[in-house]
Amino acid sequence: MPQTSEKSRPAAPSKPVVAPYIQEKRYCKPGEWIEGLPPLYIVTPTYPRAEQLPELTRFAQTLMNVPNVVWIVSEDAPQSTQAIVDYLKECGLKTVYLRVQMPAKYQKVKNKPRGVANRLAGLDWIRANAKDGVLYFADDDNTYDIRLFEQMRWTRGVSMFPVGLVTKLGVSTPIVKDGKVVGFYDGWIAKRKFPIDMAGFAVNVQYFLQRPNATMPFKVGYEEDGFVISLGIKPAEIEPLAYNCTKIWVWHTQTKKNNPATPVVQNNATKGTNLDIIKNLIWKGNGNEAETTHKNKGVS
Repeated sequence: MPQTSEKSRPAAPSKPVVAPYIQEKRYCKPGEWIEGLPPLYIVTPTYPRAEQLPELTRFAQTLMNVPNVVWIVSEDAPQSTQAIVDYLKECGLKTVYLRVQMPAKYQKVKNKPRGVANRLAGLDWIRANAKDGVLYFADDDNTYDIRLFEQMRWTRGVSMFPVGLVTKLGVSTPIVKDGKVVGFYDGWIAKRKFPIDMAGFAVNVQYFLQRPNATMPFKVGYEEDGFVISLGIKPAEIEPLAYNCTKIWVWHTQTKKNNPATPVVQNNATKGTNLDIIKNLIWKGNGNEAETTHKNKGVS
């Protein structure tokens, strides 16, 4: 078997060889703020449920890779969920916690306009505290590619992009030709001028602030359309992102609904252990689950 002499043997590299794309990749620290980079104001409506903290945690892990983010979490609850408040303090991101309940008159209707009051509260906070940057409505149960945030950051007016896993069509997207929005592909058009998904558009903050009457209606199915119409923009003025809407960088992923956990029953062997703490972290329900269960079983 041929042997390699010391002279002919290749010298060991002085440092690990790294692929060019890895060398160029820039990682940021959670909550990092870069001077001169337009901020992103991410408005996330949420409500108490078993999946709330896991889904907010998942989304936070995404936002930790995006600099100059202000995460506005707006909870619809009769009282603040302490686990959520604590997590927002611990996650390292720049966060704002709001608690806003749906108006009572809408709580009584069968088809409730969920999340509208929470998004409006986020818009009010932006009006009072922001001067520039971009705002975006990001639900906590979606999945996001960080490239979406980096592109939307440079929105000049209103930008739009595809959203996957929406209706039986599998996507909701503007139709783009020669770099212009000429229509919309969506599973529910319903005479909407802008048949888009809530996760499918972003708005420049200055553009928004110049339109003090911009608002979102408490009308199920027409929240997005009503808000974009109130901005006064024309379809031809929309900025198509995600490479002229040829990429899907946000999806409506759905988490399996979980019932309240069975109460932890401890004995002498488990008292004084980690179960003393863990039992307070599991989802116990908010009182509505029992009522729903009784109705399903025919119990009055």
